[in-house]
Amino acid sequence: MLTKLIRAGKLVITDYDGKAYEYGPGGPVPDGQGGTYDQPIRIRLTDKKASGHIARYPQVGAGEAFMWGWLHVEEPYDIRDMILYVTGQAKVHGDRALQPQGPMKRLIQKTAAKVDSINLKSKARKNAEHTYNLTRRLYELFLDEDRQYTMGYHRRTDVSLEKAQLDKKALIAGKMYMQKAREMDRPMRVLDIGCGWGGLALYLNKHYGCEVLGVALAPDQIAFCKERAKAAGVEDKVKFKLMDYRDVEGTFDRISSVGLLEHVGTPHYPQFMEHTHRLLADDGVMFSHCCGRAGPPGFTDAWTRKYIFPGGYIPALSELVSESEKAGWQVMDVEAMRFHYSHTLEEWYNRTVLHREEITDMYDEQFYKMWLFYLAGAEQSFRHGTLVNWQLQYVKDRNAVPMIRDYMEEEAERLRNSEEPPVWHLDPALKQAAE
Repeated sequence: MLTKLIRAGKLVITDYDGKAYEYGPGGPVPDGQGGTYDQPIRIRLTDKKASGHIARYPQVGAGEAFMWGWLHVEEPYDIRDMILYVTGQAKVHGDRALQPQGPMKRLIQKTAAKVDSINLKSKARKNAEHTYNLTRRLYELFLDEDRQYTMGYHRRTDVSLEKAQLDKKALIAGKMYMQKAREMDRPMRVLDIGCGWGGLALYLNKHYGCEVLGVALAPDQIAFCKERAKAAGVEDKVKFKLMDYRDVEGTFDRISSVGLLEHVGTPHYPQFMEHTHRLLADDGVMFSHCCGRAGPPGFTDAWTRKYIFPGGYIPALSELVSESEKAGWQVMDVEAMRFHYSHTLEEWYNRTVLHREEITDMYDEQFYKMWLFYLAGAEQSFRHGTLVNWQLQYVKDRNAVPMIRDYMEEEAERLRNSEEPPVWHLDPALKQAAE
């Protein structure tokens, strides 16, 4: 695999017995970020089982070998450099570079992924807790202060993570046509499905005075959301509940789901589309933001399903649109957000490295390495692979939004000019690094 894949630069692998294997012609290689890899990337395998474990399934094997201390990347590079270098060798490989080799292995993995994507209510809650009920402090260390655990909107690649996340919320508000709230004779009612740590719900209430119900399945997330709403004095307007979206009742003027559809599972897309269609007012708007594939449907790799997002799946646009049409939705706007997430993930990775000591104290070295591999692997999929973020706007009635799309950017621009990104008061080390 490596002989075929490594076509530029040099990769040197030293096995546990001291024997070195070299791949590639040598010379500098663009790193995809404006720089180059000027030296060979050197990897040491410290266990005799490492090479076989990696060869059987490169993505699972490489990730576990790194987590277990069987694989070391020698300075001046790290695991992120190795992943970006290997997957960036040829655009044609992209995220397939570390996928299982051979039709039978791919069939087995695809079948397992399909079964894993069946998320009944009890399993959906268990999966959410696995992903989002980690120590609060962990998320404080690598996310922005609003705890936005989804793509930032990097209008320029040099903006801070805080600014990118603030701009994302402004863009979302514009696409939800939230300015309609100013024309209503009552507070606009908003449902935020998969509300995370409450940032978007509180943002919409702050700027539009709307009433928001946020729902999610991770207990600590909801507890934190309630604490934030109470501290802001809006707990009567912005409410959060620990519940499955399938149990929500009532009628809402706006529905948002940001980073939610990745956890729904393809077998449940019809139910999601049908239930949200029932919940939305006839003149309402639903907005969805999710990771997506800029190509045909695929399957979630085994490493991500095992360690990070059990039951998760990143959909193709065809899957989202076809299921929405069956439920009676009309798609009014689609945007592929290309490369933005790679910049967000790069910053999350850097902040994780900055707090290595604290994270290993909270968990252990194996968890820390798992987190690094996850962030770097995700980054390469958005930087070198075919992953994007899909933003879709759904309506029941085409009269629900203006005819000209300018209203989205005009409102987003107004919001961007209305406030500054928050200061980094949570962590002096981050503030110092930024300066």
